[in-house]
Amino acid sequence: MNIYKMRDLIIEGITAKRNDVSHKFDRENEELRVERTDNGQGITIALSKALNKAKNDDKIIDELVYYIDESINRMGEEKIDAETATIYPVVRATSFPDKSKAGDPFIITPHTNETNIYYAIDFDKSYRLIDEALLESLSMSAEDMKVLAANNLKKLPVEIKKQTVQDNDFYFINHNDGYDSSRILNTDFLHEMLGKTEGEMLVGLPHQDVLIIADCKNNVGYDVMAQMMMQYFAEGLTPITSLSFSYDGTKLQPVFILGKQRNYNNKNKK
Repeated sequence: MNIYKMRDLIIEGITAKRNDVSHKFDRENEELRVERTDNGQGITIALSKALNKAKNDDKIIDELVYYIDESINRMGEEKIDAETATIYPVVRATSFPDKSKAGDPFIITPHTNETNIYYAIDFDKSYRLIDEALLESLSMSAEDMKVLAANNLKKLPVEIKKQTVQDNDFYFINHNDGYDSSRILNTDFLHEMLGKTEGEMLVGLPHQDVLIIADCKNNVGYDVMAQMMMQYFAEGLTPITSLSFSYDGTKLQPVFILGKQRNYNNKNKK
């Protein structure tokens, strides 16, 4: 499959579901934009990243069409009830836009030199980032909203898959609920994992839908972590950072690792 075939399949899939959208293709940036015809709101898909992901996911077209459809649904005129809204923190790269398409600043909390914390209203199958205008409509202060989001995050389940490569343990959190990387903000969970480590604890959030924790006991562990971070970052539809962070129980420190391209029989799964 190539970029153009993927574009055509996505357009075919979304237009089969609905007739209230338009689409345009940015050939230079290899991006597909799908918009509602009633209010111009829409979503942009980076096809080059999606194509990388397609190498390991034969259902990527169906997933993208479903994601676009749900997101477009939520971009219609809707009223959000503050009493029933579920809010979570989400982590994004510092290069991520700081304003909505309408020009309203998002509510942002600094996290690390590589990442910031945004806040999202969850709609089960999609979400909407909270900007100042939306926050005002919720009749909620920024601080109260942040506390609520942090408490909701702690209620999310954390299921872990473990793999060991030459004495180094790797833990993968991959619920595909949109908040896997957000679990890095759950300090109780990080402290629990720190208690299990025997070497240096590294934490990685290459993209939105995975969190990787490594117990690095030798150089192989660092090499494997570096390789995985680069691979996952390239494949993620919402990439965050290819850097890992060292965690000592108090803060996250970015770690620059020059991964060596060796085969350690690492068969990790997302």
